[in-house]
Amino acid sequence: MPVFHRRGCAKRARAAHRRLESTRAEYCAENEPCIEPLTPPEPPIRLTPTVASDPDTPIEILWHIARHAPRLRKWVIVNRGADANLLEYISQQGGPGVRETLQMLFDSVERSRA
Repeated sequence: MPVFHRRGCAKRARAAHRRLESTRAEYCAENEPCIEPLTPPEPPIRLTPTVASDPDTPIEILWHIARHAPRLRKWVIVNRGADANLLEYISQQGGPGVRETLQMLFDSVERSRA
């Protein structure tokens, strides 16, 4: 049994080495030393009322705020980029100031219709 295990490990190691070499070839020029590009990770986004209310904030971030930052939910409500599903989720979850902010939103919609 250990013989098969060792063979399997060697086979996986050779396959991993081939993948590494093919990936490295994508980044290396013909006659230049191979330097793989370093791409640092994105810095974490600091969740603030400005981020929550900015219409350019991606919807995935708004959903994250709605799920994990109850104190910022009222700011997502005023964001023009928030869709109906997100507003419904926030209304069901509640949070500080959510009811009042939703009421102001509904009142403004009613005034604009009149």
